[in-house]
Amino acid sequence: MKILVCQPIHETGTVQLEKQLRQNPGVDVVLFPEGYLANEGLIQRASALAQRHAVSIITGYRDRSSKDRALIVSQSGEVMLDRAKTPMDGKLLGPSVVEYKGTKIGYLLCVELLQGFEGFAELGVRDLDFVAHPIGVGMFSEAQFDEWVAEAKRIAVEYKTMVIGTSHADGSFRNCGTSIPIAYCIGSDGEAIFLSKNDLSPVMVDTVIKSTTPLKGPNSTT
Repeated sequence: MKILVCQPIHETGTVQLEKQLRQNPGVDVVLFPEGYLANEGLIQRASALAQRHAVSIITGYRDRSSKDRALIVSQSGEVMLDRAKTPMDGKLLGPSVVEYKGTKIGYLLCVELLQGFEGFAELGVRDLDFVAHPIGVGMFSEAQFDEWVAEAKRIAVEYKTMVIGTSHADGSFRNCGTSIPIAYCIGSDGEAIFLSKNDLSPVMVDTVIKSTTPLKGPNSTT
């Protein structure tokens, strides 16, 4: 399975998604950040793109109240996962796993990474092929970067699965002034297959042979 991991800038449409799909024919899954789809109306557009390119789209969107929601669209354009984001002080919401064509995908939306270790166990989640982790904006400090990577490694080892995450290339948490764009893939042994900090180039992950290919071009933002 080939998974395209992208770090777009925030936008009101789907220009960057469409560009990546045109430039990478044959990809099985594209992973975009939390809130990439700026509104509910774009879900229909994403579904049409998924069907046209025979690709699953994993991302998130903003609902009418500007709250973030989880979203996975199948290669046939079907919405397979659409749920609210877990409250900061709550237990991981379900569903947080989707099975499609024999592939079992876990889903953690941004800060849900810090709730996933116990949350997956409470939801009875096991035997995952990989965990998708769409992140809203970059890390607000080096300490946060290290903390989140360490937590992704802990989940990967416990659930014997790959964990793959990506953030937007722009924006900072609550406009704190610091943003460290991040994209990563952790193997089931807890070792980093790739770990990107301030490098906005899209990366292709091959989950079968556990390898990555940095794609030519500065980034996915144009």
